[in-house]
Amino acid sequence: QNPKHPHQEVNSARVAICTNCMLSTTSPLSFMMYSACVERCIVLCVIFCTYITNAFYLPGLAPVNYCPPEKLQENCKASIPMYVNRLNSIESVIPYEYHSFDFCVKPDEKAQSPVENLGQVVFGERIRPSPYNFTFLKEETCTKVCTRNYDMSKKEDKGRLDFIKKGVNLNYQHHWIIDNMPITWCYDVEGDMKYCSPGFPIGCLVRQNGQPKDACVTSPAFQTPNTNYIFNHVDIVIEYHSATAADWGANLPEESGRLISAKLTPKSIKHDKDGKCNTNQPLGIPGKLGEKDMLSITYTYSIRFQPNNNVKWSSRWDYILESMPHTNIQWFSIMNSLVIVL
Repeated sequence: QNPKHPHQEVNSARVAICTNCMLSTTSPLSFMMYSACVERCIVLCVIFCTYITNAFYLPGLAPVNYCPPEKLQENCKASIPMYVNRLNSIESVIPYEYHSFDFCVKPDEKAQSPVENLGQVVFGERIRPSPYNFTFLKEETCTKVCTRNYDMSKKEDKGRLDFIKKGVNLNYQHHWIIDNMPITWCYDVEGDMKYCSPGFPIGCLVRQNGQPKDACVTSPAFQTPNTNYIFNHVDIVIEYHSATAADWGANLPEESGRLISAKLTPKSIKHDKDGKCNTNQPLGIPGKLGEKDMLSITYTYSIRFQPNNNVKWSSRWDYILESMPHTNIQWFSIMNSLVIVL
């Protein structure tokens, strides 16, 4: 036996007793002795399983405590990383990974990507790190993430921009993740109801006849015919349950908390030369661009934090589940996974 692997010792003992019980069925033992032997085997099996499961952990089921950076401790974090998932559309069966589009990405996103489980892979989940990184209780306004420039005289630039426009036309949706929960886009629907979607669109389209499509109906600013509007800015609101109002916060510093929701509002903003959000004019991409045209897309975000002690961490998914009528199954990803397995 290897003393560095106690599981082997427990497993060997369990096998030995169970083997003795099986052999005892052919020996002239009494029924009571046989029953006692089987009982010892069952008890040891339970102990063995309990011993193994002491180190078992399901990601996302354990709460994470957050605190300001100046009050950082071992039992809380200050940094809130944001992850991006694959993009999908109800108008297409083909999902795309985030970096397939010309968005802001991390240079080493492959090295820092979390490992998906089998269920996530089958359902088309492709979770990657993002350049968006927030700090608990640090509010920001119009923070620049990156700028993408396009020269229509270059074939590569034209192809990258055309792919984004194609994604807008097909209403492809972003899926962002914070603290193992989706960042939702909540908006009003008919009947004074509010719908919270776990995704938000790349942008929206105004057709050649001037009729807005999809999210373009949300604002009268989207009115130029044959134009793709890019949602290059997001206003994020993160709600947290304060540690001072809960029993689990006894050993945490003040102003600590657990995240209970993350909501955003996508916006299209034509930034000024300094990259500031000082204009109310949306960023539109004309349907036809000349070879001499130049275009720049600046991606920014604003974030603020709000305390909400009315919602517990264990119930933070309720508002999403209550407003979701159905889940779109990615059949293309399922079939692709099956072909790979076969």
